[in-house]
Amino acid sequence: MTALSDAANPATAANPVNVASHRIADSLRHEILGGQLAPGTRIRQEDLAERFGASRIPVREAIRMLHADGLITMVANSGAWVSRLTLAECVEVYSIRERLEPLLLRMSMPNLSAETIDHLDALADGMAANTDVDYFVEHDRELHLSSYSGAPRGALWDIIHRLWNTTQHYRRAYATLVGVEGIGVTHMEHHLLVDCIRRQDPDDAERMLVTHIRRTRLELERHPELFA
Repeated sequence: MTALSDAANPATAANPVNVASHRIADSLRHEILGGQLAPGTRIRQEDLAERFGASRIPVREAIRMLHADGLITMVANSGAWVSRLTLAECVEVYSIRERLEPLLLRMSMPNLSAETIDHLDALADGMAANTDVDYFVEHDRELHLSSYSGAPRGALWDIIHRLWNTTQHYRRAYATLVGVEGIGVTHMEHHLLVDCIRRQDPDDAERMLVTHIRRTRLELERHPELFA
């Protein structure tokens, strides 16, 4: 899911406005996904222009890109905010993920290299051995999105990437609430999922992934205070 850098992307390298908009978008994306900008935070164009030493044009383009990624919500004639979900909306997103992600995983599995699968194993081991919540949130995301990396980058991939973006804050809030020690079953599920992938058993992998996503949804439903 890593975007091309400005230097590696001829389209952005040739256009200073694109270079600036990607730089601004990358910085804000990192802050939103990293938890520095909480859901509901107002995004003001004039503040961003001053902060990044840029005109309003690349700032508006950066906001548009983050809106397309599901990280920012834009309201006509009102402004832009870091996207937030109600509990009902989050439950709906997880219900959609339960149905779509197993399909993307099935499409991806035949194209995953042995090196990629070894990397998934290493990510699962690393999370199980680390008690830092931010480490868990970052590497949990990497494990799942890496497991889909063998699938074509089409509409399904884009939808799932957006859904992951919109729920990132709530995964972090839940992990912080219960502590990494409180989600030990997640580590077991990660290892079982990687085992299914290594065995190239898409049926087992789909069942494991549905169980994994559903359990997180049910746990989030038990904590409505995370959405207050």
